[in-house]
Amino acid sequence: MTAPRLDIDLDKIQHNARTLVERLAMHGIAVIGVTKATLGSPEIAGALLRAGVSGLGDSRIENLEAMRRAGIRAQMTLIRSPMASQAARVVATADVSFNTELDVIAKLASAAQEAGTAHSIVLMIELGDLREGVMPGDLEAIVRAILRFPNIVLRGIGTNLACRSGVSPDARNMGELSALAGSIEATFGLELDVVSGGNSANLQWALGSADTGRINDLRLGESILLGCEPLHRRPIDGLFTDAVALVGEVIESKIKPSRPWGEIAQTAFGEPSRATDHSRIAQSILALGRQDVDPAGLCAPPGIEIRDASSDHMVIDTGDCHTPVGAEIAFQLTYGALVRAMTSPFVTKALVKSRSRPSKTPPTQPSDRRRRACFGKPFGILNPAASQDL
Repeated sequence: MTAPRLDIDLDKIQHNARTLVERLAMHGIAVIGVTKATLGSPEIAGALLRAGVSGLGDSRIENLEAMRRAGIRAQMTLIRSPMASQAARVVATADVSFNTELDVIAKLASAAQEAGTAHSIVLMIELGDLREGVMPGDLEAIVRAILRFPNIVLRGIGTNLACRSGVSPDARNMGELSALAGSIEATFGLELDVVSGGNSANLQWALGSADTGRINDLRLGESILLGCEPLHRRPIDGLFTDAVALVGEVIESKIKPSRPWGEIAQTAFGEPSRATDHSRIAQSILALGRQDVDPAGLCAPPGIEIRDASSDHMVIDTGDCHTPVGAEIAFQLTYGALVRAMTSPFVTKALVKSRSRPSKTPPTQPSDRRRRACFGKPFGILNPAASQDL
């Protein structure tokens, strides 16, 4: 099988999704399966739906359109505020969209009116992370304006935390969102179907809280695909942390000095060279680079260290382990690394069979910078396995 590639285990993804759906259902919370890190893969979308998610969410209208073309039947939500220029496409494809701007909602209303349909929206509220959302003090006036638009249905309210500033969901901000939902309903005499509390970063609060208030919806992507929670990147008990692996192939394997020589200037990416001691190391090069993935988001197998990466090459120190040309090395990824690898046209996406068991307990977090970004047990050196392209 060609490399570089993402090995994707649909059974593990389905297991992770089903486990979270069942756990959150006990707290009265439904799950939207987020497909943005998978480029709207119909196969992964199918696994999420079989696991019982209430619908699919994506930040790109192109991904929602691709799933529609593939015949995916599910409620679809555009979870990034729509571009006004794409209003007609949003109405044609998404059942629901998350919104913050009245000018955009006006465009959606016009597009829905022209299409002879109604479009539902969830109004996003700013609760401290300083990404998208209307300020709570402006909420009443904005809701009043939304209710005047034809062909627009105010389905609910929501918020997003942790993505930009790292603000953690907790009893205070989730309680504020619940209170705002109650205030809107009392003021305008309506009922909100959706109170969307956030993303995978909400899991610690949601599963540990005795009272989740009005929150009845979460959008989960990272926790399902990688089996970890985003706040501290710790494994979630009972989930697989290796449902997705990035595999690179060795194209050179030699003993070389660890320190460069000659006059040192900037590297291809403007970073200073990482000068080390004068020892000789077992250096291998993978056909994998920054054009394919964020190297800082990879966790190497035990005994292997990622030294550097340029556009198309990744240099590793294999220690005592000889890695011949043609050998494959599998890495775990952070969510950011997964997103970049999934969007690279040079990384093959392949379906593979199960490799391990769900996580039992969180491992001790290593001190190395790249290790801190990882979770669970790294993979190792592989023999190419039978797989199927997505």
